[in-house]
Amino acid sequence: MAEHGTKPTGLILDHEFELHEPGPGHPESPLRHRAIAQALETSGWLGRLARIPAREAGDDDLHLCHTRAYLATVKHDVARRSATLSTGDTSLGPHTERVARLAAGAAMAGVDAVMTGRVHAAFAAVRPPGHHATLSRGMGFCVYNNVALAARYARKAYGVDRILIADWDVHHGNGTQDIFYEDPSVFFFSTHQAPWYPGTGAADETGAAAGQGTTMNCPFKAGAGHAEIVGAFRRKLLPAMKEFQPELVLLSAGFDSRRGDPLGRFQLRDEDFHELTTIALEIADLSAQGRVVSILEGGYNVGGLASAVLAHIESLSGQARPERTNAPARGR
Repeated sequence: MAEHGTKPTGLILDHEFELHEPGPGHPESPLRHRAIAQALETSGWLGRLARIPAREAGDDDLHLCHTRAYLATVKHDVARRSATLSTGDTSLGPHTERVARLAAGAAMAGVDAVMTGRVHAAFAAVRPPGHHATLSRGMGFCVYNNVALAARYARKAYGVDRILIADWDVHHGNGTQDIFYEDPSVFFFSTHQAPWYPGTGAADETGAAAGQGTTMNCPFKAGAGHAEIVGAFRRKLLPAMKEFQPELVLLSAGFDSRRGDPLGRFQLRDEDFHELTTIALEIADLSAQGRVVSILEGGYNVGGLASAVLAHIESLSGQARPERTNAPARGR
């Protein structure tokens, strides 16, 4: 198994995630998960990672971040075969509610694996994504907020007092920000394209009440790449975390910030995702005993997504990536 230090790197990969079918031509397609699984298998990584089984989140788990009324809305919308979630722009299929619960539970399973010491870090290749889902609203392809639920679960189950959520998706994680905006126990850091969907994430959005100063947004214009995004992680996030001292690092790993993605205009390359992951590990090594849980968000050029995920896994596992190749990935 691949190791960083003395502990293996974990992987949550379950073909059940492919049962969420938003409809023909939808960018958040089952092909995303299939491409990741194929890339991990053909590259040899699949056999080198510690497999962590996913599990479905229950109502009490989901209620850590979502209202019970919203949970009932999701069940109702899926049961009546609605094409979209009534709260926002999220397409539904007959299995969406169950698969979304599996995605949330997978994020929690990743927390269990790192907090119990089974692995030092874990990557959860889940779908649907989650970071746009708020307390009472699903939107932007998202049903339940997987990374936010992982954070609340870590606090409830393991008493983790300080958690970092770092989000490098091309879209701002408005749901994650909303959930923790007044919560000083979670530091939310985001690099994202602006102006762009969902229109939130201005630099002056820094938290409120007890959470003032624990939100940090770094919006960048279309065309931003290594200098801006990796630079923000090194020059802004890293110093802030030396002060905040997180005990757990969670990543909203959105690969739609890669060059060639149809839903973003950022220009990150695979080696940039490797470096972003390395920075997250540096932060985790400072105060979190190396504990990192990475949860998949966006990434809609499936070839580019698979390639970027491999770079991410390499870095999580402590593997060097000296080459700087990375021509734009072929779309499928």
